[in-house]
Amino acid sequence: MKPKEFITRLQHDEIVAAIQAAEKKTTGEIRVFISRHKTDNPVAAAQAHFAELGMHKTTDRNGVLIFVAPRAHKFAIIGDSGVHARCGDVFWIKVAAEMTSHFKRENFTAGLIHAILKTGELLAEHFPGKPGDSNELSDEIAHD
Repeated sequence: MKPKEFITRLQHDEIVAAIQAAEKKTTGEIRVFISRHKTDNPVAAAQAHFAELGMHKTTDRNGVLIFVAPRAHKFAIIGDSGVHARCGDVFWIKVAAEMTSHFKRENFTAGLIHAILKTGELLAEHFPGKPGDSNELSDEIAHD
């Protein structure tokens, strides 16, 4: 699928609202990035964009990036070192499988929201919200 078509099919406001709702319960940060490029290795591409977006600069190293490359029909979910140390690969594999189920039915917004909310639950468990916590990263969907 062409990235432009993918982006236009997303319910942008619903996705941003899901990010904001998830982040209210945690000091963690969640971003969604849509790539216009074809990639054979979505994890490596996600890691590069993770750094470009400054996600490694969060106070508790608790940022999570949901990276989607619609042209390649691939995606990756990666967490910073603080998140990964607490959940390992099992959590991400489960969320990715659930997201894949939505994407196969072309329910892209639902798949992203599901992944955002599940990630938010994990972050809230390990990085609960604190009084005075500020939003360190934009909640808007990023793309290249």
